[in-house]
Amino acid sequence: MINLEKSQPAPVSLAAEKSRASGTYRTAEVIERLHADFYGKCYICESASLTSVNVEHFVPHREDRDRKFDWDNLFLACGHCNNTKQARSEFDSILKCTDWNDAILASIRFDFEPWPKEQPKFVALIDDERVRNTAKLLNDVFNGNTPIKEIESNALRSLLLKEIMEFRALLHAFFERDTPAPERARLRERIEQHLAPSSAFCAFKIWAIRRRDALEREFGAAYACHQPPVPVNGER
Repeated sequence: MINLEKSQPAPVSLAAEKSRASGTYRTAEVIERLHADFYGKCYICESASLTSVNVEHFVPHREDRDRKFDWDNLFLACGHCNNTKQARSEFDSILKCTDWNDAILASIRFDFEPWPKEQPKFVALIDDERVRNTAKLLNDVFNGNTPIKEIESNALRSLLLKEIMEFRALLHAFFERDTPAPERARLRERIEQHLAPSSAFCAFKIWAIRRRDALEREFGAAYACHQPPVPVNGER
């Protein structure tokens, strides 16, 4: 989960559909805009391999038509994350990634070591209920909380592991002493693409960089323009 900009103004089709008794918020225009705003990724897990796409209400509408058709309340999520979030009422109150006052990466540390069977860890850095709820949601999403969800989470972690291993291989190659300058430039470009908000599991990659001084010095600027400032907290 990272902070992202939501495009404005709202899709024209939303107002038209809201005025109809049987109107839908899942218009082609809405789906297209959400797909672009969230870079085709689920806003919670950041997977780009979406086999199911949900138009989620960040705050459950519970048949409130204003919330149901509120553009700022519509998010792109995968079925796994949407179902996990709906399962617990406390997840109605989490950090909102489209609100830059809710600085995701300043609030939660994302830890993942790229080894088989390793489970991601999410550490709340701020003593705040919404931060704790968000960290708990991310834990349930990536590590599962029921037998069925554990199977889904295992598949998600496999995608995360593959992505992080590729990212780590690029970093190792970049820092090899005998890497030629032209190849190092190419590797830098690919590493910076991995740190862009469009990249899958971007939050994990950013935290992998910022927790290591040498990597932070080399690549910290690559994500600074995309993310809210992350305070130094002494945990490297």
